[in-house]
Amino acid sequence: MNKDYKKLTRVIKKGGVVVMPSDTIYGMMASALDRAAVERLYHVRGRDPKKACIILISSIDELALFGVKINDVERETLGELWKETTSIVLPCPQKKWTYLHRGQESLAFRLIRKKHRLLRSMLRNTGPVIAPSANPEGKKVAETIREAKNYYGDDVDLYVSAGHRVTGKPSRVASIDHGKIIWLRK
Repeated sequence: MNKDYKKLTRVIKKGGVVVMPSDTIYGMMASALDRAAVERLYHVRGRDPKKACIILISSIDELALFGVKINDVERETLGELWKETTSIVLPCPQKKWTYLHRGQESLAFRLIRKKHRLLRSMLRNTGPVIAPSANPEGKKVAETIREAKNYYGDDVDLYVSAGHRVTGKPSRVASIDHGKIIWLRK
């Protein structure tokens, strides 16, 4: 592990906010298991407090952390959907997670595939993170770290560059209802 990776992991674990490449575009990330970190990210980003964020996970087993229960058929469907960059909305009615689902009683999860080694490895060490795009509400997504720094300056604890990310696009979004896939964004 290099020094930058260790710093990235440490910042997330300590409740920091990071701008780094996700598996799609530059995202702002904070630990999904740290309520204060989530609220700080919402404040720094200027995110609508009624909107939930996508949660990035490194393993399907991490759904259990959020009280999300899936049967074998749903597990198989998720496995197929997660072969591509797809965020899946799943029921999460527990009040404990209101700070994440914002009263919607569901959360969107995206399993990070093996080809995104740095991000997947980070998630294995930090646990799940929320990951909205790196832009203030209503502005264009930062395509470079310079653009992200222009938006957020010193309000972000760490910036991790991956060059220009203009080719990235948001994930597809779907929900599963009794085994049937419902596309919310394709």
